[in-house]
Amino acid sequence: MSSGSSTSDVVIVGGGVIGSAIAYFLCGRDPALRVSVIEPDPTYEFASTPRASGGARVQFSCPENIAMSLFSLDFIRAFEEPVDWVEGGYLLIARPGEELVLLESNHRVQLAHGCEAVLMDAAALKARWPSMNVDDLAAGVHTPRDGWCDPNSLLQGLRRQAIKAGARYVKDRVVGFDRDGSVVRAARLESGTTIAAAQFINAAGAWSGVIGDMAGMPTPISPLRRFEHFFTPQEPMERLPYVKDFQRMAFRSEGRGFSGGVVDGEEPRGFNFDVDHDYFERVVWPAAAHRFPPLEAAKCQRTWAGLYEQCELDGNPIFGNWPGRLDNFHVCAGFSGHGMMHAPAAGRAMAELILDGRYTTLDLRRFGYPRVLDAIPYSETGIK
Repeated sequence: MSSGSSTSDVVIVGGGVIGSAIAYFLCGRDPALRVSVIEPDPTYEFASTPRASGGARVQFSCPENIAMSLFSLDFIRAFEEPVDWVEGGYLLIARPGEELVLLESNHRVQLAHGCEAVLMDAAALKARWPSMNVDDLAAGVHTPRDGWCDPNSLLQGLRRQAIKAGARYVKDRVVGFDRDGSVVRAARLESGTTIAAAQFINAAGAWSGVIGDMAGMPTPISPLRRFEHFFTPQEPMERLPYVKDFQRMAFRSEGRGFSGGVVDGEEPRGFNFDVDHDYFERVVWPAAAHRFPPLEAAKCQRTWAGLYEQCELDGNPIFGNWPGRLDNFHVCAGFSGHGMMHAPAAGRAMAELILDGRYTTLDLRRFGYPRVLDAIPYSETGIK
């Protein structure tokens, strides 16, 4: 092992889409800032983003999530690198009763925050998407300006632009931190080197709970395995937006077929990338075929596993430090499946906290670490 030390102004643990977005905004605002991004695998083989579907939507209930989506969508559309953006829209559907109440309530919040969102009854849904079975549906909300991109292109583009702006990516793994009371002094790396800094950011995604424990900042974030499937119909179907329901079915058009799946929130937590090749037939196919009967004869072409960085408290991200206990160690993780779509907004927010000491654009204080300490969830309602 080599030994030695270096000094930065900011150390970011994790060079995935969140860490790279933070580096992008930090260096973009202050080119003289010394930013080191510690990433053990520059191929991102097991990172969450390259295994994701790339969706980005405004359909949330928390105003903070809506605001982050609005900014991030504009950023992705105008990003200086190609990301294969498809403005295919999102469609969240609801059955009568509680689902409909939540859908309509969230729709009102979305309209109040400037979203383009159309509430459609069952007849309108059927007229727009003839293959859909609407017999058990009450309504849906269509957000036509939502869509999806190639998530790996966004990740790689943010990384390249961050490096161009001055960020230094270090191929290594954090194995511990040196602390002095309420201040983290340095990150210790697997290679035997250390990097001292004034500020540290935990942006390690599904591994952020592990990094938080190393620093002495317990972070309720766990790796949750989920599957993505590419499947094709036997007969041609109309193109679909990104369709989601309250049972966590979610899929969209992709080429000559569809990409998506059904998330199992009860999946045992852990760093598990094994593929359950029966999951599509057992769980996804019945749900998809019920909603779109032409998919009764669908064939699954490929299945792969990835990880959500699941915030076990409430499914929303955690931002910021532990005031008075770890003043210069910040977390930016726990996006629970929404990391790629909110990465630009998260990167800008963390840059504000580091450089300005406060949020200057979107007020994300309700996503702060104090809610973890107080065990007070701030959750999304409706479709996750």
